[in-house]
Amino acid sequence: MDLVVRGVRIVDGSGAPAYAGDLGIEGGRIVQVWQGEGRRPTARRTLDAEGLAAAPGFIDMHAHSDLALLTDPAHEAKAAQGVTLEVLGQDGLSYAPADDRTLDTLRTLIAGWNGDGSDVDFDWRTVGGYLDRLDAGVAVNAAYLVPQGTVRMMAVGWEDRPATADELRRMRQLVAEGMAQGAVGMSSGLTYTPGMYATDTELTELCRVVAEHGGYYCPHHRSYGAGALRAYEEMIAVARTAGCPLHLAHATMNFDVNAGRGQDLVDVLDKALADGADITLDSYPYTAGCTTLAALLPSWAAVGGPEATLARLRDEATADLIRHALEVEGSDGSHGVPMDWSTIEVSGTADPALAGHVGTRPAGWPAVRALLLADRLGTTILQHVGDERNVRTMMRHRTHTGGSDGILHGAKPHPRAYGTFPHYLGHYVRELGVLSLEECVAHLTGRPAARLRLPDRGLIREGHRADLVLFDPATVASGATYDRPRTLPTGIPYVLIDGRFVIEDGRRTDVLAGRSVRSAAWRP
Repeated sequence: MDLVVRGVRIVDGSGAPAYAGDLGIEGGRIVQVWQGEGRRPTARRTLDAEGLAAAPGFIDMHAHSDLALLTDPAHEAKAAQGVTLEVLGQDGLSYAPADDRTLDTLRTLIAGWNGDGSDVDFDWRTVGGYLDRLDAGVAVNAAYLVPQGTVRMMAVGWEDRPATADELRRMRQLVAEGMAQGAVGMSSGLTYTPGMYATDTELTELCRVVAEHGGYYCPHHRSYGAGALRAYEEMIAVARTAGCPLHLAHATMNFDVNAGRGQDLVDVLDKALADGADITLDSYPYTAGCTTLAALLPSWAAVGGPEATLARLRDEATADLIRHALEVEGSDGSHGVPMDWSTIEVSGTADPALAGHVGTRPAGWPAVRALLLADRLGTTILQHVGDERNVRTMMRHRTHTGGSDGILHGAKPHPRAYGTFPHYLGHYVRELGVLSLEECVAHLTGRPAARLRLPDRGLIREGHRADLVLFDPATVASGATYDRPRTLPTGIPYVLIDGRFVIEDGRRTDVLAGRSVRSAAWRP
């Protein structure tokens, strides 16, 4: 045997009570779970884990590490949290599938999430090609969702209209190819262009393809503000009509209009579940959101793509219309809520010369417009519009999983990128008791693995992969704050992927044990 973890408190990911035992690991698998009966395991190396808890590696159900995994071999932001698997391709926008035309546009469009990719060799054009790149060795494992907005960009372009029959056939083909190449589902970003131009009929047809390949639909739906409940109901209806499992991304209720209304959302979900719907959700344990500044603009301002948006911003008359849509009407990009600019904090700029804006709050529309133009739409923001009561209500839900929505790019990113998982364990389990330790670990491990249909991950069981995190329940805590967002957590001394230490004695090793995790339907 390669390794025995001795005398550890095993929190197995099922939600069952923790117990003391030993874990025997060989060939990247858990080969023995010893609970005090029979012969105690021995190995070439023994790790004394008294005082520590062992859990399956945490699964980040909503990650934005699409380029970071390729450019940052250490990837401490996630590895140090105990994350051993991330789900990429989120919010309907990512880099596969793509062609030369759409790839250039994508790099500009989501530079605020991932940087412009100038340090990446974009030598893939398909989902399978991207996953092959991950298989060369990355810091943590990664699964992928086919991004519906990217697919629409390839087939329809940037027009705000229903797809033609031929365009819909092309989109169905692209989704089917991505699923066949190993994607676990499809994402949408229905407050982001051009994905938000899709009709429910179009989304339903694409979800039928996803369901045929055993995947799930993961929408960032059309509103987290004034129309939030209607938007959730819309996604439930689309998924049920298509016969497709539904996973709701960063599911909560934001803005003052929804303060304290988390239970209203729970009621909608519970009714659908009682009626037989297959629904899960993820959330992050913070009140602030994070997106690009350009995402707040009304959807009509983005027709034609980024260059057309910049042209509209330069035109005085059109810029005044945009301002009215934002400040008076509440644009669809700002979730139907008139903008309160005091809730916006700049977290990153694409142009280093504009870094002085980071940490500031723009003083109204003229400052916002000037920054959008100067930074060519590449500015990232924090949006302080959440409600703590809603955050706690959603994390208690029986179908809840953990997702960081962590945007790693920017000089002052959201602390969720470095802190989500230890923040759950330290703040919401130990300090507040919102969840028990066993419940919380199940939310972060066994439940997401079940949604991803991964038969040998997410639980501590003999035969399962040795993706493990060892942490101290008494001290585990997020070091990341809004002021110091890149601070690493404490109380997580060991993280293993396939039985190899990626964190050892609290420090990152040089091990790159991560690979693509493809759907059960994939065949090489």
